Order: sequence, then C-alpha cells, then structure tokens
Amino acid sequence: MMCGVDEDQEPDRESNVAATDAAFTSLLEDSAEELYEQAPCGYLSTLMDGTIAKINTTLLEWLGLERSAVVGRMCFSDLLTVGGKLYHETHFAPMLQMKGEISGIALDIKAAGKQRMPVLVTSKVKTSDDGEPLLIRTTVFDARDRRSYERELLRGRQAAEEARREAEEARRQAEADRERLQEALAVLQQSLLPAALPAIPGLEAGSYYHTASPDMLGGDFYDLFPLDAGRWAFFLGDVCGKGPQAAAVTSLTRYTLRATAMHDPDPVNVLTTLNTVLHERYSNGNPRYCTAIFGTLHAASDRVEVRLASGGHPSALIQRANGTADYLPTPGGMLIGVLPHVQFTAAHTELRPGDTLLLYTDGLTEARIGPDRALYGEDALRAFTTNQPPAGPQALITALTGLLTGFGDGLDDDTALLALGVPAPLSTPLPAPAE
Repeated sequence: MMCGVDEDQEPDRESNVAATDAAFTSLLEDSAEELYEQAPCGYLSTLMDGTIAKINTTLLEWLGLERSAVVGRMCFSDLLTVGGKLYHETHFAPMLQMKGEISGIALDIKAAGKQRMPVLVTSKVKTSDDGEPLLIRTTVFDARDRRSYERELLRGRQAAEEARREAEEARRQAEADRERLQEALAVLQQSLLPAALPAIPGLEAGSYYHTASPDMLGGDFYDLFPLDAGRWAFFLGDVCGKGPQAAAVTSLTRYTLRATAMHDPDPVNVLTTLNTVLHERYSNGNPRYCTAIFGTLHAASDRVEVRLASGGHPSALIQRANGTADYLPTPGGMLIGVLPHVQFTAAHTELRPGDTLLLYTDGLTEARIGPDRALYGEDALRAFTTNQPPAGPQALITALTGLLTGFGDGLDDDTALLALGVPAPLSTPLPAPAE
C-alpha cells in the first residue's frame, strides 16, 4: 500500500494511472520519419562535398523551398547569406574537417520572402567502421528570438553606455561650472575685504580671513583706514546670512562705516548711523542686520589711544605685554539694523609697546571641538591668547591661523581676524594699565 493512500481507494488509483499511461502512449506513437520531418528544428544531411542529400520539412518551410529543388541540387552553403557562405568556406568547413564536429555556430540563412533568418548550426561528420567520413549531419535551430534578445541587450547596453557618457559629461561640466563659480565668488569675496592693510607709523597690524565654503559668499568683513594726521579708524563685523544678499549688505555696511567716519568718527555715532541706514534699507519685510565693532586709533608719544563701540559683537580681546590677556567689555551693544533706535556703549583703552588688540568674528569661538562637539568658547580663546608670547599682531594672527586649521570640520563658519598693536621694545615690558 502507498503511504497516505486508503486501501479502499487503491484499485481506483491504479486504474487512473493505467488510463493516463495509455493516453500518453497514444500521443507518442509518432514514427521516426514523422519525428524527423516535423521536428522543432531543421535537419539536413549532406555529402562530404556539401551536396544536400536529405532535409526535413521544418527547414524547407523556413527556406520556402521545395524538396525537389534542394536535394541533390544545392549545397548547404547555398542556403546561407553571402556573409554566412563566406564564413562557412573560410572557418566552418575547415574546422569541421579537422575536428569532425562543430556546434552552436551563429549564421544567417536565406529564409522565405528573401528574409534573413538567424540560426544556430551544429554539424557532425558520420564515419564508417574504419573511420572513413561518409556524410555530414547538421541541426539548424531557430535563433530569431535569441537574436532579438541580443539586439535588445545590445541596445540596452548602448543606452546605458550613452547615459554613462552623458552623466560623465554632465559631471565634468558641473565641476567646471563649480570651479568658475568658486573663482567668481573668491574674487567677489576679496572685493569685500581690503587688499592689504596700510602701514601705520608706530603701529603693527595683521589680519586673516577663513572661508568655510568656497561655494558660498560669507558676510564677515574688516578694514583699517586713515582719518587724518595721527588718527586711524578700524572696524570688523559679521552680516547675518550668506550668499549674494549678505554680500550686498556687507558692501553697504563697509561703505557706510567708511563714509560716516570721515564726517564724524565717534564710534557710537558711526554705529548709530549704520543702524539707521540698514533699518531704512531693509525694513520692508526682508530684515537684514549685522554685528560690528568700530573704533579709532590715536597715536601718542609712547602709546596708542583706542576708542571703540560694539553693536552686538563679541568683545575685543587685549593681549598685554606682561603676558596677560583679557576682554574689553562693551555691555549693552545691540544688533545693528533690527530696531530704528538703539543704544551703543563706548569703551576706551590704551595700547602700550607690546600690547595687541584682537578683533574676531564668532566663527572662531563657535567652532566645535572634541567628541561631544562642544563650543570652543571665549574662555578657551582667552586662555590660548594668554599662552602665546606677546610678540605682536602678526605673531598672534599666525598662532590663531594654526588654531583655526586644527579645528578641521568643526570650523563651519567664516572667520575674520584683525589684530592691532604697538611693537614691543627690546626692554622689559611695562605692566598693564588700568582700564
């Protein structure tokens, strides 16, 4: 008994199997001749000189020829296209003669209606008992679907290659466009900064500008310029935002600060005028504002007097000749351009030989450091400056440039630095004056 079959059902099952076997047997009662003639592929046999001795109906129907016009009258190569005939004579027949068998060769036959029909041909030499070649048996398979698939595959490959070339060309074009954009932005960025700081008798100055992204215009700015005999003006600031609009605000801010200082260099009055200009210009629903420090320098016999005011900007840091460093507070300074009426606080100090005044934008103190990405901060900047020898503005700018480089990708904002100081004499530094 079969596993899982009930004993009472066993006779019925055996009768069903017998009936099925009988049906298949009746379907498969084809004669060998019928199997040859109606095979799903072409068959032919040729003499050793290529003359066709036998061919099946399937191949004749593909060719659109009568058997009487083919058998004994045509050679196998006569069924091929010109290119196929040439390949048969130069490669196919010699290889078959040497090896006695060749398979899967792609050729084209001249099908009915003068159409080219792709086929795959396999041939084998039949030999006598003593090894003498008697005839060649050949099987011909319809390869039209295969050829269509190959053409589609080739078209797909060509389309993919063309898409790859177009993508590569688009990438090269995008890189070239980006390089041109970066060059234009670099030129525009430089136009918003002084080409070089002027030389001031009895005073040393240094500056540095770090660009966080070559693809974006920053809004940081600074300048140093003469007012009259013995007096100079300086400013440093940061416009909110980036891009062309921020650049336009930067340009307007720099022009306003310089023009206003020529008429009234008082730091509070200069920042007040700048606030009025920005608020009137950008109070139409698209507010723009900035932070800035503006100040004046007046050289005396053994010192430089500094007067400055701040509008929402980080406090200036003073490195003294005695090795200390501390901030010059300007409390109450408001953002410039937000409100129509603002208050600014003035501050005053003196720079003695060996002292350096440092102005910076918040890209420096807001850099991210360490695994927890904490802010660098003002305390760390003061400690860093204290640890630097009081060797003047250029030396301090060089040290800070190295600090900025060390931040790596933690420095994600533009940063401007401006340092002003009195060269130190060779004698022992003087103690820091009281603020």
